[in-house]
Amino acid sequence: MKITRIHHIAIICSDYEKSKVFYVDILGFLPLLEVYREERKSYKLDLQVNDAYQIELFSFPNPKERPSYPEAAGLRHIAFEVENVKETIEYLKEHHIEVEPLRIDPYTNKQFTFFADPDGLPIEIYEM
Repeated sequence: MKITRIHHIAIICSDYEKSKVFYVDILGFLPLLEVYREERKSYKLDLQVNDAYQIELFSFPNPKERPSYPEAAGLRHIAFEVENVKETIEYLKEHHIEVEPLRIDPYTNKQFTFFADPDGLPIEIYEM
C-alpha cells in the first residue's frame, strides 16, 4: 500500500449559507460542485484549494457541536500555508474574523496563528 496525498478534507457545518460565504467569499476557495441530497436533507459543496486539495462542505440537520475547548481527541485543526501571515491576518480582520496573536514556531522560526470558521473549527495559517 502507498498513500500518495490527501484527497479531501470533510467539514460539517451548522449553517450552510454562512459557511459557504466564509469558505468561498472570504477564504477564496473555488466551488467545483454543489449538490443537494434530498434523502439526507443535506448539501455537499466541493471546494478547490489552490489546485492541490479539496474541501467537502456538508450540511446536515441538527449536527452535534464540535468539542473544541478543552481540546478533545480527534482531528485538531486544519492548516493552510500562506505567503504572508501578517497580510493574511489583516485581511481576516477586515472581514471581522477574530485572529489569535501571531506566534513563531520555535523549531522552524516560521510565523503562524489561528482563527476559527463559523462553527468554531480551528484553522491555522502558516508561513511558506
